[in-house]
Amino acid sequence: MTATYVYDAVRTPFGRAAGTLSGVRPDDLAAVVMRAVVERTGIDPARIADVVFGDANQAGEDNRNVARFGALLAGFPTSVTGVTVNRLCASSVEAVIQGARAIESGDAEIVLTGGVESMSRAPFVIEKSAKPWPAVGNQTVWNTSIGWRMTNRALPKHWTISNGESAEKIAREWGIGREEQDEFSVRSHRLAAEAWAGGFYDAEIVQVAGHELARDEGIRGDTSVEKLAGLRALFASDGSGTVTAGNASSINDGASAVLLGAEGAIDAEPLARITGRAAHGVDPDDFPIAPIEAANRALARAGRSWADVDLVELNEAFAAQTLACLKGWPELDPAKLNVHGGAIAIGHPLGASGGRIIGHAAHELKRRGGGVAVAAICIGVGQGLAVVLER
Repeated sequence: MTATYVYDAVRTPFGRAAGTLSGVRPDDLAAVVMRAVVERTGIDPARIADVVFGDANQAGEDNRNVARFGALLAGFPTSVTGVTVNRLCASSVEAVIQGARAIESGDAEIVLTGGVESMSRAPFVIEKSAKPWPAVGNQTVWNTSIGWRMTNRALPKHWTISNGESAEKIAREWGIGREEQDEFSVRSHRLAAEAWAGGFYDAEIVQVAGHELARDEGIRGDTSVEKLAGLRALFASDGSGTVTAGNASSINDGASAVLLGAEGAIDAEPLARITGRAAHGVDPDDFPIAPIEAANRALARAGRSWADVDLVELNEAFAAQTLACLKGWPELDPAKLNVHGGAIAIGHPLGASGGRIIGHAAHELKRRGGGVAVAAICIGVGQGLAVVLER
């Protein structure tokens, strides 16, 4: 089978909830990064065999296959097909994996992958009545931005606790305290602010016209452990909680795109090659630690070990989750993790985050002149995905 290469990767700056990008439809956000990656590489969009985009919500303006609509809005020929995939937080990692499989099997030569999410514009919904004229009564309104809704009662109750409660559970079981979480969060903000100031994100950022951002909107470079210590824990009512809004990722808007191709498919130097990938499942309430084994398996499939790894991009859904994964990878030097900050500072627009971590890892490998990178992400309902990149 042929190898799969990352030829380019772009993303918008990530906006915060009700912030600068909240006025932009998700299909328009998708079109921005799709159009940009084609313009940057100079390829004829008609050569794209498929557009595979991740989107975790799909309850509002992103319904009815946002990948296809994004491609149409980007001005691609109608012959370019599109499919939207959903693996929740890892949706755009899933998109990259599916695109790579298509290339390696010989079904495609060029695939445009990525993801999008507008959590600000995710609608409120109510369940449809089974009767045309339901009895008078109250209806539950569900916020589709994030979290469980309309849960099947056949599932064990401990499996359907909130993601924040799962992070609390992992923090207790893995012995991760509040101060450690807050210290890691300060690190994320500091590194992200320094990276933006140092130009480390310049190669991958494309702006949304009329909604420009100087950097990711959630970064607070001046935060401190003392400031974060003043925030209340959100997921434990007995005073024992450690997970706060300050040591967790936020609600965000944004899009990412990763252009994949076979060797020589595009007249440009690739950023990196995909050499391994894997998924792993755990109990739903243990979802924060699922990336541990996913990354181990991806490295094994790439014929690599942790001793070979130069950098890791792990999506920071929660500081407790990230620190637990670090404990699960004892061979990994923590200094190699999220060297330019992570989702606690940058933000986590669900469907776009996987494209961000893969894209940044690929650009960083180019900047360094080579190496091995792991991009990994946890997924609500108990899954993890990981991809290995080499240059």
